[in-house]
Amino acid sequence: MFKDFLLVSLGSFFGGGARFALSKVVQSLTAVAFPLGTMTVNVLGCLLIGFLSGLNYGGTWLTPSTKLILTTGFCGGFTTFSTFMNESDSLLKDGNYAFAALYIFGSLALGLAATVVGHQLAKAF
Repeated sequence: MFKDFLLVSLGSFFGGGARFALSKVVQSLTAVAFPLGTMTVNVLGCLLIGFLSGLNYGGTWLTPSTKLILTTGFCGGFTTFSTFMNESDSLLKDGNYAFAALYIFGSLALGLAATVVGHQLAKAF
């Protein structure tokens, strides 16, 4: 358990650093206020976690420790959006369409609502 914690922590450290750096570089290259840096990181993170998860569908390309450090750790630190999309994809692949829809739309709606409420609570202080 502690070894897994350290692996995830290490991967998260590098994933978070990579997210910050790539997002800043991409955003600095744009002249508009659109958050292209964050969008780029989110889409790239989805591509990466999809690829890494896909490696294990047909066999055992990654050891459990390697998968943990790269998916939960690095990709999780890079963007939790990638984990969200990977879990949504798993629900769809398993035929759990109602749960997938609930998870996707519920996460988006509740996440946005929670952000708005959080901002309002901060204004109260």
